[in-house]
Amino acid sequence: MEYSLAIENAPETIPGGTSLLLLHPSIGETDRIDTDFFKTDTDAFFVISTRTTAREVEQKLDYYDVDESRAVILDTLSVERGYSRRSSPNVHYVSSPDDFDGIVTQTEDFLQSHEGKRRVSVDSVTEMAYYADVDRAYDATKQLIELLKENDAVGLFHLSNEVHEDDTVDRFRELFDGVVTLDDDGAVTYDDQR
Repeated sequence: MEYSLAIENAPETIPGGTSLLLLHPSIGETDRIDTDFFKTDTDAFFVISTRTTAREVEQKLDYYDVDESRAVILDTLSVERGYSRRSSPNVHYVSSPDDFDGIVTQTEDFLQSHEGKRRVSVDSVTEMAYYADVDRAYDATKQLIELLKENDAVGLFHLSNEVHEDDTVDRFRELFDGVVTLDDDGAVTYDDQR
């Protein structure tokens, strides 16, 4: 299965099972890339949000005119922070951004309960590493990438290249099929890792 990819300077399509790393400055404007990734050629998408709450994700989708009926959001922040949670079929919760077993299980549930072209966004791996540690975040990322391959889905994983040491960034890069880099000035480049 081929997926269209609406990211500038990247290939027009990518095969199912592809995982992309989005490297960005810590204050980089990643929302445009993320929402373009969801909008195009998608039957359902899963947002693993370790940086913002489900409500904030919904506001972002609305602002960028993304079809929310296709969205399933995994909120990893609200439980830990004691925020009120509105349960719905399309919003799920785990206890914290380092509840990797819960994140992997919820991702697997999404992939198995939805058909067609499915996309997954992890925003962000940096937050996963902050709450746990780099090794555990790396292992969880590997598990998620394997799930995407097994289910012919595609994924976009956010990582701030300003927060981590170069060797950590390089270690994560090696996991991915392609790397999208967002510069401070908003320029986007793509590096094929296959």
